[in-house]
Amino acid sequence: MNTIATVSRPRWLTIVGILGIVCMGFTVWLGLWVTPPDQVQGNLARLLYIHPPIATVALYWAGGVALAGSLLYLWPRTRSFFWDRLAAASVEVGAVFSALTCVTGSIWGRPAWGVWWAWDARLTSTALLLLLELGYLALRRVPADPAVRARRCAVAALLVALDVPIVHFSVQWWQTLHQTGTVLDPGFHLHVHGSMAWTFLLGFISFSLIFVWLLAVRYRIEVLQDTVGRQEMEVSLAERWSEGSELIGAASSAHQAPDGGAP
Repeated sequence: MNTIATVSRPRWLTIVGILGIVCMGFTVWLGLWVTPPDQVQGNLARLLYIHPPIATVALYWAGGVALAGSLLYLWPRTRSFFWDRLAAASVEVGAVFSALTCVTGSIWGRPAWGVWWAWDARLTSTALLLLLELGYLALRRVPADPAVRARRCAVAALLVALDVPIVHFSVQWWQTLHQTGTVLDPGFHLHVHGSMAWTFLLGFISFSLIFVWLLAVRYRIEVLQDTVGRQEMEVSLAERWSEGSELIGAASSAHQAPDGGAP
């Protein structure tokens, strides 16, 4: 009988998930009913309470964890499948946030720019980031030895990480429709104050907590998938060995049986 190992869920993971949901609820409440309209963008600015935090998670949190995990796996002294799984989980969660970044940005861009999409440097580089992440996930599903797969994916994650600074500096390197820093400019001067600033801060905390929760859950799934894969391989090898033993036994019995003929 085959048994599948389980990975226990730590209590802190549940706490982080609950805190993320609660903080998100307060962010929505503050963003829709407490904060005043922006002097320039009016009520459209309320969407910015979630768009920059989502983009921050997609670029810096997910990209940073994937880069660190991949480098630590490639470094012989720290090589461990823990880092490979962590990087894989971060890229997958990052792909979700990258997609949400494009969607929420398009929703904001339609009334602000008059179009759903423009081949702006910031938008194009963000879309490229999403495509690179999807390519990483596709590469991870190519059948290969676990060590070979981990090494290939670590190199691919480095390529994904190369696009992060391009996205970050795109509004400074090129003339773009996209505005510069929404909350902080390159000189780290704060653009928002009062209840709007607190709502922005709570939004960043909310999505950061949700990222940590999703990352941990996705890592657990990676561990379970690897465990199931190993067990299925062990069962398959055992079945093949059993079939081979039966064939050898049958052949040996046929060879040793008397032919029954007269001398």
